[in-house]
Amino acid sequence: MSNPFITVCTVLRPLFSPVLVYFVFILFLLPHGHHGAQANSYKNKEINIGVIVDVNSSIGKEEQTAMIIAAQNEAPKGRNVSLHFLDSSRDPQQVASAAENLMKEKKLIAIIGMHSWQKTALVADVGNRTQVPVLSFASPAITSPTIQLRWPLLIRMANDGSAQVKCMADIVRACNWRRVIVIYEEDAYGGDSGMSALLAEALQNIGVEIEYRLVLPSVSYVSNAEGLVQKELVKLENETLCRVFIVLQSSLTMVTNLFREAKKLRLVGGETESAWIIPDSITNMLDSVDKSIMSSMNGTIGIKTQYSNHNKEYVKFEKRYRANRSEEENSKPGIYALRAYDSIKVITRAIKCSSDDSSSLLKNILSDSFSGLSGEIRFEGKMLSQNPKFKIVKVDGEKSNELGIWTPDNNGGVKNKNTKEKAWPGLDKVPKGWAMPSKAKPMRIVVPAHAMFKEFVVDMNRNNSNGEIFGGFSIEIFHKTFDAAVGDITILSNRSKNVEFTQPYTESGLTMVVPAKSKESPWMFMKPFTRGVWLVVAFILIYTMFIVWFLEHPSNPEFKGSLKDQIATAMWFAFCSLFFAHRERIDNHLTRVVIAVWLFLVFVLTASYTANLSSMLTIQSIEPSVTSMELLKRNNLTVGCDKGTFVGNYLKEVLNFSSTNIKEIDREEKYIKEFESKGISAAFLEAPYAKVFLHKYCKGYIADSHTATYRFGGFGFVSNIFLNYIYIYTHTYTRPPIYVGFVSNH
Repeated sequence: MSNPFITVCTVLRPLFSPVLVYFVFILFLLPHGHHGAQANSYKNKEINIGVIVDVNSSIGKEEQTAMIIAAQNEAPKGRNVSLHFLDSSRDPQQVASAAENLMKEKKLIAIIGMHSWQKTALVADVGNRTQVPVLSFASPAITSPTIQLRWPLLIRMANDGSAQVKCMADIVRACNWRRVIVIYEEDAYGGDSGMSALLAEALQNIGVEIEYRLVLPSVSYVSNAEGLVQKELVKLENETLCRVFIVLQSSLTMVTNLFREAKKLRLVGGETESAWIIPDSITNMLDSVDKSIMSSMNGTIGIKTQYSNHNKEYVKFEKRYRANRSEEENSKPGIYALRAYDSIKVITRAIKCSSDDSSSLLKNILSDSFSGLSGEIRFEGKMLSQNPKFKIVKVDGEKSNELGIWTPDNNGGVKNKNTKEKAWPGLDKVPKGWAMPSKAKPMRIVVPAHAMFKEFVVDMNRNNSNGEIFGGFSIEIFHKTFDAAVGDITILSNRSKNVEFTQPYTESGLTMVVPAKSKESPWMFMKPFTRGVWLVVAFILIYTMFIVWFLEHPSNPEFKGSLKDQIATAMWFAFCSLFFAHRERIDNHLTRVVIAVWLFLVFVLTASYTANLSSMLTIQSIEPSVTSMELLKRNNLTVGCDKGTFVGNYLKEVLNFSSTNIKEIDREEKYIKEFESKGISAAFLEAPYAKVFLHKYCKGYIADSHTATYRFGGFGFVSNIFLNYIYIYTHTYTRPPIYVGFVSNH
């Protein structure tokens, strides 16, 4: 019989085997050994921090200098801060691999840097594996709620792109530009970090359209960036007239080529009508770029992160910074240097009270708040919570001038630097934002060839002494204010899908004009009072007559006699009292009271009647011969409208007139002939035309007020017109237009 204890021993025996004990020791040692080494670095005298920057670029050198100064100034008492730099200009995968090796080799407590979100994401993955916090200078344009779950040790020392995009949209709105061209350089993975989508949404909210997108490949994948940019700009110039350019993102190399080629094509410069807007990532580099690059960007509007440069800490830092970069032409620290300094300060402040793990360091960083060189440092959702303020600057030659300050909390206004008013501070001249005509490319102006009312547009004699070929109200307005298509053109919603309109320069609506008929009749004297009033007056008159007779005939001999005589006397008395001409004697006091009330009423009625009758006789009494459109349709009466306009279709499709009852008329004078011959019973004209028509023929015609509810967008000027041309006239101006006549639904 087997012994159960031996079985147990057999089962338990492997637990004490040397091999199993060895493996248990190794498994225990690996994780705890790693954290132990890491923990020692929090308490060691040497604090190791990894830094990933482009050490060969001007921005990378600025950040490197600022971090070295911060490591010296902000190190905890009795401890040293050692910075270990990695070059970020390499491939993202290589950067991430090098960062992982550095973390393990140097026992880093944190790693800082990276302006590329792609590199940030890869390094953050490494941080997750090694339990090392990562502070990044990059942030995606659109913040996803899964970022904190995917990279719990990642802190973004930056804001997302929403504020900057809104600033750009506000500049576009302030300058009244309606279309823009978006330019950006793709990142290493062929995207734009969501900036394009953000900008499209912001522009859509203010009614601005992105007409063209110029996407440039990453400069690292292009052998001849200069030639590529030139080819793309020439293509852009030929395909669109829009000249408002928004650069979303670009490397310094690509943006340098972009502006140099744009200058050669006269697409940039203070003397052109083109407008360029560049983001803070480019504007912040302008202080450290070559002067020739600045000169090629003349007239460009830039967005620049606002920070204070007057506090004592900044002055002290700037002095040391300039001393370390004395060999540089422009040694003033920019926002990149200031933020780099603050990133080191964030780590050193947090490490002073951290325990022996990375979660404690992370918690201290996120709970800290202080005023840094770059602004208020405070984190929310593991990114900077302080909304950025932007300076709006204009590149002027080899320098940039501040135009105003933009903040997210002033409803999209730009605060003027000088007046402090919430308004666009005004460039001396706001570019028009579209291609202007020249002798090589003259402007083509479209004018209605057969305008119905010559007061608005008239085709003048080509051989007149002044050389003018068109005249009228619309042409005069055009010569005073606009460089666009011209004519008495009505703004309609369906037309806005194909063309762009200016603001309307006169109102427009549909007016029904009909022959007028006189209101005068033999019964005019009855019209001051309504039928009801006349009946009431007659009743009171008879009632008064009866009361007077009833009170007077028993005692007053003048009211006695036969019944016939009594009734005749009472009636004559009442009638004469209307004109205060009664002669009969009154004996009864009660009768006198009744007569007093009656005479007062007669006085009021007489005054009212006289006033109403005088008004009717003074004012011309006319009324429309047709009082409603329903009457026209019910009786199948014919109506007239301008030939070749949208009114005919409007009568059929909207007002439901039969096409057989609509007669199109091609000249103003024909309306009179048609009315006189009973060819039409009413004319439907646009409001400005109706006013001109009634001004000429005010005695015989009148407008129906009921059609005033049918309103349109007014008369405006228009561009991008695609219509059938009838003839072309050429006329030379400073900006020579070509007048193009056409038949259209103007």
